[in-house]
Amino acid sequence: MDPARKRTVRLIVALSAAVVLAVALAYTSFSASSEATTPRKLASSAKPGESYQLTGRVQKGSYDRRGSVHDFRVVERAGGTASVPVRYEGSVPDPFREGREVIVTVRKGADGTFVGEKGTLITKCPSKFTKSSDT
Repeated sequence: MDPARKRTVRLIVALSAAVVLAVALAYTSFSASSEATTPRKLASSAKPGESYQLTGRVQKGSYDRRGSVHDFRVVERAGGTASVPVRYEGSVPDPFREGREVIVTVRKGADGTFVGEKGTLITKCPSKFTKSSDT
């Protein structure tokens, strides 16, 4: 076989493999993602034992810490009134505080409280482009 033809065949095989791997990576990335749920949706449709990614703000006046256990309520981000109780055990990020936006993976407990999975609490920092911050 001609050496130039061998190189062309190898190039086509390598590019085809790269395309297949890129498509597989994109598929697994998008199929593994889950949409974050608001407190209003979670309060009305959560099933015990299932895990949900909850997003909202830590309600002012609701945060209580006892050792490594953090109890707080998460309220709608955009001024809604719906809120859900969350119990999170473990360390929280430094910017965590009342009024700050958070994302946490939770499961509905037997008493109606949502139990946060350890290591999943993320605090969203306020934008430096807004007029007021939540600090």
